[in-house]
Amino acid sequence: MVKNPERRAALLDAAIETLAAEGARGLTFRAVDSRAGVPVGTASNYFANREDLLAQTGARTYERFMPEQQEWAAVISGPRDRAALTEAMRATVTRLTAEPHVYLATLELQLEATRRPELRADLTARVRADLDANIAFHEKAGMPGGRDTVLVLYLALNWLVTEYLTLPGVLASEGGLEELVTRVVNRIDLEG
Repeated sequence: MVKNPERRAALLDAAIETLAAEGARGLTFRAVDSRAGVPVGTASNYFANREDLLAQTGARTYERFMPEQQEWAAVISGPRDRAALTEAMRATVTRLTAEPHVYLATLELQLEATRRPELRADLTARVRADLDANIAFHEKAGMPGGRDTVLVLYLALNWLVTEYLTLPGVLASEGGLEELVTRVVNRIDLEG
């Protein structure tokens, strides 16, 4: 396999865009090459097979979602109250919706994982590790609530983002994205 990290990242970004635009069935080496603007056959030099391309694309979506260091620092150094938690969740949702194609690609990967056991195992491990890391970070930062708070926020805000990006008209009359995040956080019991 070829070892050019910048080219690999560009191919994975093209795979993300392809997944978001065409779904998993449209994700072919040729489609990735075309979207990346590289010669036909380039992607096949970087990925052993379609399974490898899917797995590495899943990893790349997580790289693209990672917050900047200052976002982590603000949570650790700031107050530990509901307002700070709300602001952290707003920042998270803003990051997830800033590049809709990346989030939509993750949804496509999850749907494809229902048909591909290896991809399912890979994504399950990755998402579970991310959830565990979020729980550990929440506790380390001393934010209000505990494990259940993070779990409820994970479930509610992921579905909020999914609804916002796929069927925006459903929640349009309920308020803007930031307002909806605030409503979610305000209804969580932080004492339990």
